[in-house]
Amino acid sequence: MFIRDSPYMAIWGTLRSCVMKILTTGLFAAFLALATSFSASSPAVAASAQEIEDDVNETLHRFVDRIGGARALANKAVGILVFPSIVKAGFGIGGEYGEGLLIVDQRPAGYYNLVGASFGFQLGVQERSVIIMFMTQDALDQFYSLSGFKIGVDASVAIITLGVGGSIDTDKITQPVIGFVLDPKGLMYNLTLEGSKITKIDR
Repeated sequence: MFIRDSPYMAIWGTLRSCVMKILTTGLFAAFLALATSFSASSPAVAASAQEIEDDVNETLHRFVDRIGGARALANKAVGILVFPSIVKAGFGIGGEYGEGLLIVDQRPAGYYNLVGASFGFQLGVQERSVIIMFMTQDALDQFYSLSGFKIGVDASVAIITLGVGGSIDTDKITQPVIGFVLDPKGLMYNLTLEGSKITKIDR
């Protein structure tokens, strides 16, 4: 696994402040424009490769240290895509954005962003981490072959929750692509990543 000790770097402070301004005006179009701008290589706003890697390491440490079965499952994965901070905001309609790193053979294998939109009543700002594991080489190869990977269209991502005893039941996981959504308290339930789009970015 691609894990080493490093401090958590709060690169998303700028994004949070921008999102709060957007919420006060209700300009969802501005939020999408903000997300698009974050995918560009703007050194003043976008996270650097090192900052992303540091945040990924902190997130993986938290994941494997706090959740039973997580380390064994991660060791089985062919590739692990980690988004340390997905910021979700809503004012009637909502959107979310985050940047992350794909790890293959314990090495960085590319930087990606995740962008999503949702509809229905929602208000406020939430932050969470997302970890996606490719459990087969075919699943990882399919991900590589696409210029943009839309969850639920190009492939499904099975969201995993804790089993009896508060651990992941690794023996019952058979899906080729699985996902975990975490907040500071642990794994989150009753969530979906469908509709979110993952795109490779330059760092």
